[in-house]
Formats: sequence, structure tokens, C-alpha cells
Amino acid sequence: MKETFIKLIKDVDLNNPVFIEALPGIGHVGKLVAEHLIHELGAEKFAELYSPSFPPQVFVDEDGIVEPMKNEFYYLQGQGEDNRDFIFLGGNTQGLSPEGQYEICGSILDFVDGYGVKEIYTLGGLGTGQPVENPKVYGAATNKELAEMLKEHEVTLRSADGGIIGASGLILGLGVSRGMHGVCLMSETPGYFIDADASKAVLTVLLKLLKVDVDVSKLEERAEETRKMINKAQQMEREMAERMNIVPGEEDLRYIG
Repeated sequence: MKETFIKLIKDVDLNNPVFIEALPGIGHVGKLVAEHLIHELGAEKFAELYSPSFPPQVFVDEDGIVEPMKNEFYYLQGQGEDNRDFIFLGGNTQGLSPEGQYEICGSILDFVDGYGVKEIYTLGGLGTGQPVENPKVYGAATNKELAEMLKEHEVTLRSADGGIIGASGLILGLGVSRGMHGVCLMSETPGYFIDADASKAVLTVLLKLLKVDVDVSKLEERAEETRKMINKAQQMEREMAERMNIVPGEEDLRYIG
């Protein structure tokens, strides 16, 4: 594999879909939200993205089956009060390097642009490094109108002294030049464990913005499943670092939103 590519699994016809990015990041906040929505709403996978910029490893499940590093596109049609179509982007990794992030995010935007996407939501966590009793949801937007919309939904706007690292920020930034606009929703989280409470805070706001109704009661169960998967991934990373004499934390983008 020499470059990022997307494997189309199923041809779908979508009408002005909303694009929701929720790749793994701090507290795995966005990832949990996406997995919950995909499961509860019955979204169907229609494409997979592979890249040489992903970590050089694979997952092995409880049955000994290998799962490659990848991002996955799911779709839904006719959801919520406005009867909207949606594309969800989930997966088990992000790009390791800045160059890889730009290439991957560019490929993602090329792909969803082909379906007419103009509206984007990116989801993530905002690390506090300490326990949070009632996670607050922060946001950022690509224009003033969307920023005002966030404030109307009691989302605190991200201050000028903080950026958004990784796909959650880059997809929004690169999307503007393509005529796409949107917001990033981030919930406070300690950042060192799979945070179902932070995910629930983001999910609650997102559902109001999208005018979609989803049961959130099973989110903690999904968080436990994700914890098991992440523990395996981190163990593999430690083993790989030991073999390659890599100092933990070097070239590490797991703090991304």
C-alpha cells in the first residue's frame, strides 16, 4: 500500500447528507457517540478507508481473527424531524503523522464531497487531566451563524487560546475551501480512560442540533466494549515500542480530539 485509498462496499444514493466525523481521540468521546448512533439507528457500512499513514499493526479479536487498521463510512437515510440523510465516519485509528493526517482528511473530504456534503459535525474530547463531575460541552464553528447556534444550545465556545488537533479540526478547516461548513463538539474529559459520561454530554447536544431521537441508556455498555478493545491496542503499541526502541509518547497523536 503506497497511498490512502477508499474501498467502496455499496453504491448509495444520498440527498444532501450531513457528515459526522467521530474517529478515536481523547477519552474516545466521539468514537463512542458514533458507535452508539450507528448501532441504535441501524446505519449500514458502505465504504472503508485504508492508509499507510495508519499505525503499523493490526487488531486481533477474542477469536484470534485479525482486523486491519481502518476508517469506516456508514450511511442513514430519512432520519429525524427534518428527514435528513447522514454519513458517519468511525474507525479504530487516525493518521500517525501531520502529513498523514492531511492526506487522509483530504481523501475523506473528496469522498463525502461526491455525495453532496455541505454540513459537517466533528466530535471529540477536551482533556482536563483530572476528574470531571458534570462534563461541559465546548464547541467551535466555521462561521458566526453556526457559532451563534451553538450558544443557543448552551454550548460554550472554545476560546482563542486553544486549537483542535487531528481529524476533528482538520476536516472542518479543509472543508471550508470546498464550500462545507460545520461545528466541532467537545466534552470535558480526564482523557485517560474511555469516558461514557463525556460521550453522553456530546451526544445529548448533537441529537438536539440534528433533531434526531435516540435512546442513550446503552452508552455505558458500549463504553465497556470499547475499553476492552483499547486495552488490547495499547498493549500492542507498548510491545511494538519495546521492539522498535521507541520512547512512549514520541510521534504520538492520541491526544487529538
